[in-house]
Amino acid sequence: MEAITIPTDTFKVGFIGAGKMAESIARGVVQSGVLPPHRILTAVHSNPSRGTAFESFGVKLLPHSNAVVEDSDVVILSLKPQVVKDVVLQLKPKFSKKKLLVSVVAGVKLKDLQEWAGHTRFIRVMPNTPSAVGEAATVMSMGGSATEEDGELIAKLFGAVGKVWRADEKLFDAITGLSGSGPAYIFLAIEALADGGVAAGLPRELALGLASQTVLGAASMVVKTGKHPGQLKDDVASPGGTTIAGIHELEKSGFRGILMNAVVAAAKRGKELSPS
Repeated sequence: MEAITIPTDTFKVGFIGAGKMAESIARGVVQSGVLPPHRILTAVHSNPSRGTAFESFGVKLLPHSNAVVEDSDVVILSLKPQVVKDVVLQLKPKFSKKKLLVSVVAGVKLKDLQEWAGHTRFIRVMPNTPSAVGEAATVMSMGGSATEEDGELIAKLFGAVGKVWRADEKLFDAITGLSGSGPAYIFLAIEALADGGVAAGLPRELALGLASQTVLGAASMVVKTGKHPGQLKDDVASPGGTTIAGIHELEKSGFRGILMNAVVAAAKRGKELSPS
């Protein structure tokens, strides 16, 4: 049966799971003006503070997840991987063909989600933690009967909290290793740069501020100039200067190889943890 087009001017989004990721997405969607808060729904079953967080920016709380599904056109599953199967099986009778299902659940494949839900109008989305500050790197993969219009709608929603790419689901383990786990690598790098500043004589607060802004500025230059990072590096590294001396130390320690190995190791671990 042909999918029913979701009304772009009136559709409602329901979150199954009211954790920090769901809150970040919902908050970004509201703050960007993509959706008003009264068209976003969720239910809170255990931690009342999660309900307070959603209510603080106008999101409507319903008494249970069944009601969220019934009253939503787009249903976003934002659950822990170990509970998603049970929740989807419980909600399965409510998943009519007119509803678009979206999963941000880590490590759970579309084929399993579609089988449990008895529903192939599904999109799998992988955002990362910077969604909390509107700077997510998000990748989406289309399920069996999701339409191009469905994809555009979800790209717009998740575009409210960062940048969105489309990719084949077979790449998701590698994407996990890079953008999913990558923020942690950068946090370590910022901490290490700040420690280096302290070791060189800077006050801790100044060192951390400089390190954080330097990483932010460097990433912005790559994004905004379109230049290859190697070229930008060359632009900073004057002959016989301070920067090339620092780069020499990084290369002696295998800096690039270490980061490459981290991405590959995280991707491998993601594959091991994913249900077959």
